[in-house]
Amino acid sequence: MADYLVRAAAANTQIRAFAAVTTELVEEARQRHGTSPVATAALGRLLTGGAMMGSMMKNDTDMLTIQIKCSGPIGGLTVTADSQGNVKGYVHDPEVILPPKNGKLDVGGALGQGVMTVIKDMGLKEPYSGQTILQTGEIAEDLTYYFATSEQVPSSVGLGVLMEKKNTVRCAGGFIVQVMPFIEDEALNKLEENIRNLQSVTSMLDNGHTPEEMLSQVLEGLDLEITDTMPARFYCNCSKERIEKAIISIGKKDIQSMIDDGEDIEVKCHFCNTAYNYTVEELKELLKKSR
Repeated sequence: MADYLVRAAAANTQIRAFAAVTTELVEEARQRHGTSPVATAALGRLLTGGAMMGSMMKNDTDMLTIQIKCSGPIGGLTVTADSQGNVKGYVHDPEVILPPKNGKLDVGGALGQGVMTVIKDMGLKEPYSGQTILQTGEIAEDLTYYFATSEQVPSSVGLGVLMEKKNTVRCAGGFIVQVMPFIEDEALNKLEENIRNLQSVTSMLDNGHTPEEMLSQVLEGLDLEITDTMPARFYCNCSKERIEKAIISIGKKDIQSMIDDGEDIEVKCHFCNTAYNYTVEELKELLKKSR
């Protein structure tokens, strides 16, 4: 199944919902960054959440960034998404290894205590920024808490990444369900009952459930209506030109120091790990542009 996400409404627009299958993009992130199983699970969950949250934004130029700074051995994570299902991200320590906890990858242990910051750049003078304390470090609960406290939108977030024995991604995906302020008790009670009885996201995905089928379970008996479908992918807009601007921005002194070393340099993009090489001659050209 190719990666995609859906947007939906239910209970006569009293509920809005999002769901995604992200197996391919999480596997691509794993390959690009060489992540360990627990780092793949952490990054995969945040990429999935980021893709769905990005799709909540209205304009083509809107950008969403989720940053987690934490005390655990993973060190932190950053994910950026746009409104068209494009998402990219990285973890600070991709090789972190932890023993399983209750038979599952210990994502909470990898993150430990920390802070989640959500930044929405919607072309206004100042980006919107909301910050919350990590609740469990398992990411889905942390996003649920973020929505409730920072955006005052009661939500339920489910995220899952299931690994194969050989450490490739077997399946990944998730859902976000949000209730509107005018929701009636009957609809809310039915939704809460459905969520209590729900299988785990990884179980649903492993059983071959599509995003639509996941939402049909979460919103059973609530008149689900799929309003939109879009592809999702791991996509980074880095280029040699963008990296050049970054090198120029470090200043003449540092560029001159690299030239004096007499060695070609390699610069890697944080988000996708693509390497860009610059010869000493190219660095001399960049030095001219920095004046």
